[in-house]
Amino acid sequence: MPITADFEYTRVKDLKEALELKSEYGKGARVLAGGTDLLVHLKENPVSPRLLLDLKSLGELNRIQLKNGTLKIGANVTFAELIESALVRKNFPILWEAAMTVASVGVRNRATMAGNICSAVPSADAASPLLVYEAEVSVLNRKDARVIPMNDWFTGPKKTSLKEDEIVESVELKIPEKKHSGCYLKLSRYEGEDLAQGALSVLMNADKTFRVAAAALAPTPRRAFKTESYLKGKKITQVAAKEAGKLLLGEISPISDIRSSKEYRLHMASVMLERGLEKAVKRFFSDRPDYGEGMIA
Repeated sequence: MPITADFEYTRVKDLKEALELKSEYGKGARVLAGGTDLLVHLKENPVSPRLLLDLKSLGELNRIQLKNGTLKIGANVTFAELIESALVRKNFPILWEAAMTVASVGVRNRATMAGNICSAVPSADAASPLLVYEAEVSVLNRKDARVIPMNDWFTGPKKTSLKEDEIVESVELKIPEKKHSGCYLKLSRYEGEDLAQGALSVLMNADKTFRVAAAALAPTPRRAFKTESYLKGKKITQVAAKEAGKLLLGEISPISDIRSSKEYRLHMASVMLERGLEKAVKRFFSDRPDYGEGMIA
């Protein structure tokens, strides 16, 4: 399918130029980094930009850097580069595991993590891992910079708190001070390239606190704070896991669509949480946790 929209195209030479043009064009300018979502939208005509800002050549946005206990992942970093990063795999294994499930090898070589959360579809694979790791999104405009916590990032389906004149610079994650474990669970219709019918990230800390975040189970990816509160300090028995699964159902609001029914999503959400808690505990006490093996195909 060809692109029929008429727009200007600029391959910017530096971030300053990009911010100047974003300020000038506002919502009329769309940012191109990986382009795996944007090019589809251009072909299907749900977006009609006046200007396409190509940021792919900006090397400063294509770095994974550890500084002062914080891992900074540039906006141009692809899912393939996340998978290849020893820093990501060691310190944020749930995010690393989620990256392994994104689409296909070809897509992962192009798609950026920042683009994934900027698209803000409810099923975004990076969303729930970034939520449980309490990541922050660093954004810039021509005059200022600000940091947006992931809990405040998603404002609705395909909507974020990013303003019209802003560009994402990076996603930042603080290195966990204590040992943790967890898992990413993705429910798909088949094994291979598919969007999630439902997804959960489960994180267990050494102090027996838990973080749980869901995607494709509500209008936006979200933390399950009531479920987390119940789990705090508890030994994860079969009874406790089932009770947590029941509580989770009160914190999500899935829909029926072409990929799944609401009822199936609700049932499987509780099943996924039970399995996720069991896996998180197993991995916490394992010398060789089996990250990347995948759960719930």
